[in-house]
Amino acid sequence: MGAWLLVAVFYFYQYALRSAPSVMMPQLTEAFGVNALGVSAIVGMFYYSYSPFSLIAGTAIDRFGARRIIPLGAAVVGIGALLFGAGNVPAANIGRLLQGAGGVFALVGAVYLVTKNLPATLAASFIGATQMFGMAGGSAGQFLVGPLIKHRLPWGHFWIYAGILGLAISACLFVLLPKDAPRDNAGAVVRSGMLASLKAVFLNPQSTLCGLISGLLFIPTTIFGMTWGVRFLQEGRGREFDSAVTLAATVPLGWIIGCPLLGFISDRLGRRKPVIVAGTIMLLGMLAWVLFGDPKILRGPAVGILMGIASGAAMLPYSVIKEVNPPELSGSATGVINFINFTFSALLGPVFGARLVQVSGGGDAMSLSQYQQGFKPLLVGVAFALLLTLFLRETGPAAGRTNEHSQTEQYPKDPEIPGTSLQPSFKENMKHQFDARRGRAG
Repeated sequence: MGAWLLVAVFYFYQYALRSAPSVMMPQLTEAFGVNALGVSAIVGMFYYSYSPFSLIAGTAIDRFGARRIIPLGAAVVGIGALLFGAGNVPAANIGRLLQGAGGVFALVGAVYLVTKNLPATLAASFIGATQMFGMAGGSAGQFLVGPLIKHRLPWGHFWIYAGILGLAISACLFVLLPKDAPRDNAGAVVRSGMLASLKAVFLNPQSTLCGLISGLLFIPTTIFGMTWGVRFLQEGRGREFDSAVTLAATVPLGWIIGCPLLGFISDRLGRRKPVIVAGTIMLLGMLAWVLFGDPKILRGPAVGILMGIASGAAMLPYSVIKEVNPPELSGSATGVINFINFTFSALLGPVFGARLVQVSGGGDAMSLSQYQQGFKPLLVGVAFALLLTLFLRETGPAAGRTNEHSQTEQYPKDPEIPGTSLQPSFKENMKHQFDARRGRAG
């Protein structure tokens, strides 16, 4: 547990750096000599490296172990912070790329340690708690860093201090993380190579399901709540700016509550699917209420908190994907779902932005009806996540032994990676589960 906590602190730190630029945009605009769009492009370099390095982080940790890889990720984030604080555009671009590339090792590493060192009955709880640390760091990057900048702490000094802190975290991780215990088939995994590990995870149709479900449940809070939430509340619901900011901030607060809470409930039940289904239905209802409901009946912080709690179900597929893949590929599995999830959200963000521009006819302000029309597809996406969950295999502790036996008997072994199995195609998997359901109904 101590090792997990260390990496969770690293996750808090990198999430704080991810969100910190939002409270110093005027200072960055002046320092870099670019407009707000130019600063946004520099800050956004973080995401260009974060997504692809999800795959590299997972396979690297599987291959070389947590103690050799995770401290390296923290050191890369620290160097990236130092470069960002240098005050010139090329260094800032490289710095943000390094922050994204190194930062992804925090979440993947934390989930890896949960898988390796904690019992399956606690997996979902600790994975949810990991995301709680991340969202708390994201809030700290705004609510704690903002007052520091407001009280005249030079923005460059902040990034220098942050970089030194990252290097210190890296040293602590290297000294305090335990050495990885020898694994029976570790040599076989190493010889098979990273691409073969990723292939084994991607060929499992359940991995794709996990990524799609998680991504569809993330989008309402990331794209709608945290990106457009303030403007929607101002223009669509007539809120003042300060009030809109406060209400929009309740969504990540709900995440901080919901991720560990739903993980705990899932572990107590010994089931994953019922909690995902319940969270998805709740998210669908809250999203529909935010867009179309009467604020005279239900309004205020409770709405955002409930929406964030429900969206916390998006972290449960992170538990499922490691349970439907071999234990020695747990890092690769986490990297794959993080890659699918993050890429999915990153691609759809501009799509919704373009859709709102089209709906509004390019106007500066939009009405409530235009926001409703623009974000209506989010409801379809959440409903589709609910449908996909029906085809997800139950992997909770209460069903673990049965699933392990059926997978061993049903699927042939993958000769490239000992201990893994070749899964059927997505279509075959859907047909198998449909036939099974029909048989039970009969």
